[in-house]
Amino acid sequence: MFYDITVVQASKMLGNLKVMLEKAEEFAETKKVAPEVLLNSRLAPDQFPLIRQVQICCDTAKLGAARLAGKADSAPKHEDTETTVDELYARIAAVQEYLATYTPADFAETASKEISLPWLDGKKMLGSTFATSFVIPNLYFHVTTAYAILRNNGVDLGKLDYLGSISFIE
Repeated sequence: MFYDITVVQASKMLGNLKVMLEKAEEFAETKKVAPEVLLNSRLAPDQFPLIRQVQICCDTAKLGAARLAGKADSAPKHEDTETTVDELYARIAAVQEYLATYTPADFAETASKEISLPWLDGKKMLGSTFATSFVIPNLYFHVTTAYAILRNNGVDLGKLDYLGSISFIE
């Protein structure tokens, strides 16, 4: 279960985020808007811009899986220096490649594993709580915010761009 909700779903949402960025690029080209305008847009003055939203999505996906699997030291490091859409694509791809190295077996003991985060002053939580109360909500929050920033700027996105493909029972 934890593999599916962290690795599989996070990788899918990063792919959906890439599609949103592709549509943003098309929009910028059609409307003669510099892509940097969209990348630096935000919904509120005290909110992170689109670039940072994408960076946080990537960090949440890679570090969430790494911490849950007990492999936090293996997560790729990113310096948060991206300034272009192509650099964001590269970061998304790198995180998806990293997530692809995991298997369901990596998450066998996840539910009862104790997880601590550097900024929580020694506080710990169970892996099940970390996955369901932090990783997944945080990922969706930042993907949703990226979506909203782009929609607010006029990029033609719909719910299916956000949801991506859905597997149905035949």
